[in-house]
Amino acid sequence: MNLNKYSKVLTQDDSLPASQAMIIGSGVPYEDLSKPFIGVGSTGFDGNPCNMHLTSLSALQKKSVQDTKKMVGLLFNTIGVSDGITNGNDGMRYSLPSREIIADSIETIAGAHFYDGILFTAGCDKNMPGAIMAMARLNRPSIMVYGGTINGGHYQGEKLNIVSAFEAYGKKINGKISEEDFREVIKNSCPGPGACGGMYTANTMATAIEAMGMSLPYSSSAPARSQEKKNECATIGDFIYRLLEKDIKPSDIITPASVHNALRIITILGGSTNAALHMIAIARTMGVPLDLNMIQKVTDTTPLLADMKPSGKYLMEDLFAIGGVPAILKFLLKEGMIDGNCLTVTGRTLGENIEGLPGLPGEQDLLRPVSNPIKKEGHIQVLYGNIAKQGAVAKITGHEGETFEGQAICFDSEKDANEGIRDGKVKPGHVVVIRYVGPKGGPGMPEMLKPTSAIIGAGLGNSVALITDGRFSGGTHGFVVGHITPEAMEGGEIALIEDGDTIFIDAKTNQLLVRVSEEVLAERKKQWKKPAYRVKSGYLWKYIQNVRDASTGCLTDRD
Repeated sequence: MNLNKYSKVLTQDDSLPASQAMIIGSGVPYEDLSKPFIGVGSTGFDGNPCNMHLTSLSALQKKSVQDTKKMVGLLFNTIGVSDGITNGNDGMRYSLPSREIIADSIETIAGAHFYDGILFTAGCDKNMPGAIMAMARLNRPSIMVYGGTINGGHYQGEKLNIVSAFEAYGKKINGKISEEDFREVIKNSCPGPGACGGMYTANTMATAIEAMGMSLPYSSSAPARSQEKKNECATIGDFIYRLLEKDIKPSDIITPASVHNALRIITILGGSTNAALHMIAIARTMGVPLDLNMIQKVTDTTPLLADMKPSGKYLMEDLFAIGGVPAILKFLLKEGMIDGNCLTVTGRTLGENIEGLPGLPGEQDLLRPVSNPIKKEGHIQVLYGNIAKQGAVAKITGHEGETFEGQAICFDSEKDANEGIRDGKVKPGHVVVIRYVGPKGGPGMPEMLKPTSAIIGAGLGNSVALITDGRFSGGTHGFVVGHITPEAMEGGEIALIEDGDTIFIDAKTNQLLVRVSEEVLAERKKQWKKPAYRVKSGYLWKYIQNVRDASTGCLTDRD
């Protein structure tokens, strides 16, 4: 059986001697030209805890591939963007668009160089969906390795994470903590390598991808600095070779059933609203049907069980300590909530993978029993109404209530909103409206973590709601609604809201309304003038031209 069915185009064609000479010149022995070529990539780069260690993990994987004596491992890199660093500034405009660059660049190098399989190590939020989208496009044997979660920080007996630093700003400007405490929280929130520690977007997507079968057991929960993470990388060569032998491709793994498994675990664990964007993008790239209404159906039939940050108390390292994601999957399989027959990158089914692994310990309170949920239905709620005709996505965990009605206070940029919160313009009972921050308006649909953290830090978390055509970090909590579609820049009704309008949010009936007559909205629509785009050149301009709306996953293909 030929396992080099792609690379042989370059290595076994006598009419391409220059190609072969270049490959040999790069360090591949002539005798190895007939072996399968495995691209071993990562989004490793200095300057971000999520990504700083990924190149070293890729090196372990290349060694594992080479040690089999059956394959050639070839290292490559692509970009990443740190959400934690760019939140609250213009750099965040590049965050969601980076998903497309990551997918495009993996597809490009693997397609141009005819790799027979892909190992890819991902760290920060957009890395994982970008990698899986590329694997779906290429449809060659592939495994994603998660770079792992960061360990929690500590200060004065409090366990810290990246959101602690964001919320410290709100506490500082409201005089709730001293300058010294503010500085110490910053210094101790991120104590080393790994992705943000709660059930934020990085851990949400890594968990979903493991449940979907595209990474090895424990990949999503083993911390970045753990021996288990090193062991995963050091043994991965045998797994990718098995996929080559059995010709198991992403299309065999990413199916309607496995996507449903991923949505289940996202809901059980209280994952990020960004999962709605990314799961739709992954599924559609693979040709699997998925839309907001299908996500809502999962929410309606799945309880929220995990007491994890941002709204709960536990971090990913705590989940790993009680058995990790395989223990959660074992629990869900026993409860009949997932399909154990789905194929995975081990070459075995999900059920077979977890059969011999330990389940949850008897004494733990991170995951509640189904009979005693935090919330009887899921936290991700899809809302519709006269300001969200194509949908919006809310994160309602139950801590913040299920309905909110208040008076709009409108800001046409995140910067204006942050200044308004800082200056005390936002009062109890307000619904903060942040608009013109959607995929085209932002551009790039930036996350609103800085304003939501400032609201929490100012002590307004229980008395203020926030709605936006932007999106939220997985670290956001409070009464928030994002992904409002159509976005303001495209003439969506969120652009027509005025200060003082009554906004009604109901996560029980899934409504998002401005209490203004259709006649008044129609008249405002006539008066509305589309503002100029915020950029006119470069990658973000290209993104504006090609990106589709949030309800379809912000894909940039134009089918």
